[in-house]
Amino acid sequence: MLDKVYYDDLETRSSDARHAAQLEAVNAQLARVAEAAGNCLPDIGKLKYLEDLAHLPVLRKSELAKWQAEKPPFGGIPVSNIAHIFQSPGPIYEPGGVGHDWWRMGRFLHAAGFGPGDIVQNCFGYHLTPAGMIFENGARAVGATVMPAGTGQTELQVTAARDIGTTAYAGTPDYLKIILDKAEEMGITLGITKAAVGGGALFPSLRQEYADRGVTCMQSYATADLGNIAYESPALEGMIVDEGVVVEIVTPGTGTPVAPGEVGEVVVTSLNPDYPLIRFATGDMSAVLEGHSPCGRTNMRIKGWMGRADQTTKIKGMFVRPEQVAALVAKHDDITRARVIATRQGEKDAMTVQIESLNDNADAYAQSVADTLKLKGAVEIHAPGSLPKDGLVIEDQRSYD
Repeated sequence: MLDKVYYDDLETRSSDARHAAQLEAVNAQLARVAEAAGNCLPDIGKLKYLEDLAHLPVLRKSELAKWQAEKPPFGGIPVSNIAHIFQSPGPIYEPGGVGHDWWRMGRFLHAAGFGPGDIVQNCFGYHLTPAGMIFENGARAVGATVMPAGTGQTELQVTAARDIGTTAYAGTPDYLKIILDKAEEMGITLGITKAAVGGGALFPSLRQEYADRGVTCMQSYATADLGNIAYESPALEGMIVDEGVVVEIVTPGTGTPVAPGEVGEVVVTSLNPDYPLIRFATGDMSAVLEGHSPCGRTNMRIKGWMGRADQTTKIKGMFVRPEQVAALVAKHDDITRARVIATRQGEKDAMTVQIESLNDNADAYAQSVADTLKLKGAVEIHAPGSLPKDGLVIEDQRSYD
């Protein structure tokens, strides 16, 4: 049992206190950026109100990648107190620190019931990408012990979980089911009772399956660039925005805030002084929920992930982008068009790649699909001109209800 309900007093402060503190922090971030060599914002002085953020330009991943190419590794953004450099597709390079709760994931893990005495099997990747370190840093912040498991070698994962007494799981929503199913197949009973997941959608049916198996599962919304953005609490009514960011919901492709409750793109200003990202566009869609969470946390809530502002789709915890589909087509003279379909099969993400080609040998494209999209999937051959002409190259058929 945790000794306290809340991670700290910030979670229950008044709206006025939060607004004043965040305004001060945003102005400090703007000053850092304006003073940096090769800064990306003019010196605009101090904002009078937090809402004045809407007058500043939105920073998109494509721009960040361009800045980084021109001025490696971080594009001239003033970065400090870092211990790691990570790489995401683009490529985009992200800094990482080892200071207390640097990515603010401890706040989510505390809400999910993680704490001293827990042994966390951290099944997020540690190779190049920051997810593994993000959750490890958060686990340390709440006093838990971590096994840096990564993904794969499921039989060994089961054995280790039994031998060391794993009590908690961190990883993508799907992979915990693979571990639990393998343990059942091996005749092993595991002691995992709580799970903190991210990197993909947690479908209601999968959450219920975990509950039926004695595992309480909650999810966070985080990115490699920003760390934790929002997280579930035991109330399970939307996702509570983290105290270390300012979130805006804007009309996709613009920086204009939408009306309260409307769906739009999530734009985030980080208050982390070590990496000041101002109005960073995530490309994710969400909407603000009215009121406060019944759990007593007072910050704004969002509905969670509601798709992508573009056609980029996360499958098995990996982003698949329209540019990758175009690259697959360009690799083969006999492919005229291609379409990626995301579905669910047995509580797991599945990917099907539909290809228009006169070559009816699907196996001929399997390796190319894996190399280009960075995921394995079924390949279907269709006659040239037969795929829908609706502008979609990535179609998400999964239900999020």
